[in-house]
Amino acid sequence: MRDLSPLPGWLAARILHIRPEAMVIDKPQGLPIDAGRGGPRGSNASLADWLPLLQLGKRHLPQPAHRLDTDTAGCLVLGRTKPALAALGALFAGRLARKTYWAVVAGHPGSDHGVIDRPLRKVSTREAGWRMEAHPEGQPARTAWRLLGTDGARSWLELRPQTGRTHQLRVHCTLLGCPILGDPRYGTADPGGMHLLARAIALPLGPEFGGALSATAPIPAAMAPAFLSCGAKEADVASAQGVTKV
Repeated sequence: MRDLSPLPGWLAARILHIRPEAMVIDKPQGLPIDAGRGGPRGSNASLADWLPLLQLGKRHLPQPAHRLDTDTAGCLVLGRTKPALAALGALFAGRLARKTYWAVVAGHPGSDHGVIDRPLRKVSTREAGWRMEAHPEGQPARTAWRLLGTDGARSWLELRPQTGRTHQLRVHCTLLGCPILGDPRYGTADPGGMHLLARAIALPLGPEFGGALSATAPIPAAMAPAFLSCGAKEADVASAQGVTKV
């Protein structure tokens, strides 16, 4: 296991996987990737504030290889060297990253599995600001989904995006008739926030970067009641979090 002793305990607990070339962190819900967008509870915190601590003796600050919405929690991959960051970026751009999300949605999708294939485009108005919408002239967007559990009023879905459009999962769940619980833009706000978790990531990195990389994020405590009511296990909640040994 890599030496994480220089890190404060709260941050060390957020590292899901670490190797010389890359790391995967468990990004908390409400933490923006970019500085200046406002973090949890109205603070100005962002991922940029964590990067100097996560440098851990490397020449350059680690950098995110992909994006997660501010309100999405879970697996975020960081490159720790410039060659590794370029390799990671190429895998995401080439759609070679296997991304698995978990969501609690309102209602029931009506079947056990399916694929949502609806192009998306960005629209904006002075009154409401910008949002994504389904439109034939939009960019291709495709999401495979599977029902994992339900309590009748809400459902627990596994989502596997096959493209990476902005707000893709949020819009596609709404088109399914099941907006993500707590989604402030495409659904209804909830005290537990938006119940969308980047549950797992798998990347076929080459041997020069330590080989294939994978990590799994736990269910955040704020989302746990809804997930558990739909059939998730206590072992998947954040208290079971650990660091991958490599």
